[in-house]
Amino acid sequence: MVRHLPATLWCSAKHYVLRQRERPTGPANEDAFAEILDEYDEDEAFVHVGLSDVSSAFEGNPYEFVLDHLDERFDSILTPAFTQSFRDSGYFHRQESEPELGAFASLAFEDADYRTADPLHSIQVLGDYRFEDCNHRDTFGPEGCYAELDADDVRIINVGTRWLVSTQLHYVERHTDVPYVDRVDVEGTVHHGGGDREYVAQTSYDKNNYVYYWNRLKIMRDLLADGVLDHYDLNGLTVIAVSARDLRTALESRIEDDPYYMVR
Repeated sequence: MVRHLPATLWCSAKHYVLRQRERPTGPANEDAFAEILDEYDEDEAFVHVGLSDVSSAFEGNPYEFVLDHLDERFDSILTPAFTQSFRDSGYFHRQESEPELGAFASLAFEDADYRTADPLHSIQVLGDYRFEDCNHRDTFGPEGCYAELDADDVRIINVGTRWLVSTQLHYVERHTDVPYVDRVDVEGTVHHGGGDREYVAQTSYDKNNYVYYWNRLKIMRDLLADGVLDHYDLNGLTVIAVSARDLRTALESRIEDDPYYMVR
């Protein structure tokens, strides 16, 4: 039976429910939301936020609401700052090319202190966390930025998303060498600011998304069964959390048994 926490009540137990969109998000309890975030003691969090659901759950500016809560608890907040247009334009400026996916990422762009030099899947950081020793030219490679997230076991947090949203899944596919993903080099110019620029061949993934797409519901259910993923429902607002290393280790054993596990 699916249970949902009412806006005025919080149960201390984790709420492992995969919510279906049969009802809208309603007002939620801010103390309950804060209690969830208080469970995580990592220094960094990689976040994906659905501002529409946050706006339905809490009063005020949804971006500022989430950012204030995250800033109270984490030294660094990481968000995607993806610019897929580089595949066609061959142009990327770390300080001027605005993120093209997600309202939260676009708003965080104004507050970010740092951005990686990946022209396709850059990561922006609010705080002191850096990727200076990574290979920025091989996005999901063994020495790339997403490998660094795995090595540091960064906490991945979703707020207001229907399913687990994480680019780290692409790293898992590369790490396990799944047969349905190829590598491709995308060429163009990366502008670092101050007139500094370089011509690059960015190695990224090439997957036929019309044929192979992630079975997110199955992945979430299995991660829940393994006890590595937290899933909360605050009157329709979801909060999902998993660590980067737990995500990989839980999935790679299944991929060893079935290389197509993530897309079946």
